Amino acid sequence: MEEYRIEKAIQDVYPDDFSWCYGCGRLNKDGHHLRTGWQGDKTVTFFNPESKYMGIPGFLYGGIIASLIDCHGTGSAALALHRKNGNEIGDGTIPPRFVTASLNVDYLKPTPQQVTLKAVGTVEEIHPKRWKVDTEVFAEDTLCARGTVILVKMPSTFQKTD
Repeated sequence: MEEYRIEKAIQDVYPDDFSWCYGCGRLNKDGHHLRTGWQGDKTVTFFNPESKYMGIPGFLYGGIIASLIDCHGTGSAALALHRKNGNEIGDGTIPPRFVTASLNVDYLKPTPQQVTLKAVGTVEEIHPKRWKVDTEVFAEDTLCARGTVILVKMPSTFQKTD
């Protein structure tokens, strides 16, 4: 059985001002606290969705799967650019942040509830400020969804609002 754990996640080292995302923000007390790390040359995020994210009895609501793909994409692009810049998680450097420009999700099979989901990403740089992450979402060994996220490096004008 695969261990569902990310040792070093990019979200763990985001600056506090940018750690409030509902999906992956470690400081959002109501959020999912998704964590994305490397698994070989792929990125991975594990997620245990709560029963309140039901679409129909026994299966997840599709929006929660889209949210997983979205946040996995932003974390994956940050990991890839951070590594390209010669850095690794926890080396004291601040990683780049990304925002979503486009999200496309294909639902392939109904996604069961009460199963740990695994998002696996492949990252491609398409421009110095624009990246693409292709993600597959598995429930155990079943491929349930595929998604593509086009991301842009977060502009310096983004700031936390009170």
